[in-house]
Amino acid sequence: MFKLAAAFAVVGTSALATGLEVDIAGVANGTVTIDLFEDVAPLHVKQITAIAADGQYDGVVFHRVIEGFMAQTGDVENGRADGDLSRAGTGGSDLPDIPAEFSDLSFDRGVVGMARAQNPNSANSQFFIMFEPGPFLDGQYTIVGEVIDGMDVVDQIKLGEGPNGAVQGDPDVMTAVRVTE
Repeated sequence: MFKLAAAFAVVGTSALATGLEVDIAGVANGTVTIDLFEDVAPLHVKQITAIAADGQYDGVVFHRVIEGFMAQTGDVENGRADGDLSRAGTGGSDLPDIPAEFSDLSFDRGVVGMARAQNPNSANSQFFIMFEPGPFLDGQYTIVGEVIDGMDVVDQIKLGEGPNGAVQGDPDVMTAVRVTE
């Protein structure tokens, strides 16, 4: 899980101290701590920390969860637990989309990446956490950080159904997301 931090040490670069603490409730219950890589994806980190600081991630569900792959959340427009979830995963925030910030880092277990549409420059507010390595994503999606505590909580997030991993019924929810320094 800490392979990325070690990679930064090897090349003489260090990740800065900004991160997220994400409280999750539902099938999974607990807090996940994410170290954000401002030096790798500064535009993406700036956007998701602004969204978190504004409280927009609070109450947003994990709408797409695929066993052995990843858990996706962050649709602040259509993914609110107290709303109609039929369009969860199709929205973003009121901020503009972010241009891709691809890196040489690899999508290992615990890595946090930005979700996007087909256009590589369409990431906005949605992000995903890897359950297992996904090297086929390397260089295709922006890596924004990694889980440094709470992977046991991530592993318990309610799984979706079918090949697209859409979560049915009551999905797990990010009850509070805090920016850390």
